[in-house]
Amino acid sequence: MYFYAARQPILDRDKNLFAYELLFRDGLENVFPDIDGDEATSRMIAGSQFNFGLDDFLGDKLGFINFTLDTLLKKFPSMLPKEQVVVEILETVQPGKRLLAEVQHLKEQGYVIALDDYIHQPVWRHFYPHIDIIKIDFRSTSAEIIQEVLQATAAFPNIKLLAEKVETNEEFQSALKMGFSYFQGYFFSKPEMLQSKALSPAQMTLAELLYETSKSEMDLSKITSIFERDVNLSYKLLRYSNSAIFKRRSEIETIKQALVVLGQYELKKFLSVLFTAQVSSEKPAELMRLAMTRAKFAEGIAQLHRKTDVAKAFLTGMMSLMDAILDEPMTSVMSKLPLSKDIKDALVDNQGLLAEYLSLVKCYEQAHWQDANSAIANLGLDAKTLPDAYHEAVQWANEQMRALGDA
Repeated sequence: MYFYAARQPILDRDKNLFAYELLFRDGLENVFPDIDGDEATSRMIAGSQFNFGLDDFLGDKLGFINFTLDTLLKKFPSMLPKEQVVVEILETVQPGKRLLAEVQHLKEQGYVIALDDYIHQPVWRHFYPHIDIIKIDFRSTSAEIIQEVLQATAAFPNIKLLAEKVETNEEFQSALKMGFSYFQGYFFSKPEMLQSKALSPAQMTLAELLYETSKSEMDLSKITSIFERDVNLSYKLLRYSNSAIFKRRSEIETIKQALVVLGQYELKKFLSVLFTAQVSSEKPAELMRLAMTRAKFAEGIAQLHRKTDVAKAFLTGMMSLMDAILDEPMTSVMSKLPLSKDIKDALVDNQGLLAEYLSLVKCYEQAHWQDANSAIANLGLDAKTLPDAYHEAVQWANEQMRALGDA
């Protein structure tokens, strides 16, 4: 059995990562509505026990996991650690005495409890003392209903509101003003405003290096001279090449030696991560993590497909959020960066093989399994190999974020 999973970030009011919602399926063909909520939850728990660890997906954050009434009555939440899980009660579950008893029991055990896609009814007031989070579909719920919920929960400071499907910065700002505490959606991965932002000299140096390393044959002397112009960049290169990742017999002492040890492939990855980290320093950390996950997953797809340069696929994934990072259209961003034509074609015009890889990456991260299945078929890939590639990308991004945090 192959196990498919994706995660969607949930951020707090400061756009810091609060948790992930975990979205699980048992295959690209077997998606909702073909399986019911009970089966999906059962397979999710089996997968987390036997296919992967929750730590792989969550790190040190909470994971929102959907539960139906039947899976609650069967005590399925108790199979998962209360320190890592938010028990999310699906919107299809109707409030009643059996549900209330289960919620009270879970609360006594120390679980965090959320109501998914909340539909306001007076009967829910009996649940309020035991509920931690109420999730509201921000796009389908009127401002009047949201105000009713805010008034109804005002006497329960334990309850925080979470706005789902927040896709733009304008929606985020609106939800923020209404008093929501948490936000789910890809608003943080889109430009907040249209403006022109000049790259710093250090960022331009990195952009120049990205271009030089994208050539089929690297000019080692030229790349060495670019590094030597920037002391800070040279230090980072030497520190990275001296790490335990790279096997060597002696300490590296020169820029040229470091470049040779890394090789073209690792150097490209190092530069693209460094560039993205620099320009996204004022953005939510989750944006950088998403860019890294995309980069590694695109690289994994390219390795499986064997039709293009894997380092180019990595860089395309890494650059795919640069419009959100720099708050300007991708066309404008790409005009400033000396990247290869096929990368720009993918990012600006959504054309070419790299664009197909990126489309598959986006389908996966948003759990659009049917679209993912179509993309996999079009590329002629073996669908069974994709879950591992995605899981590896998630783990790699988590490790890189920890390393950046320690730097």
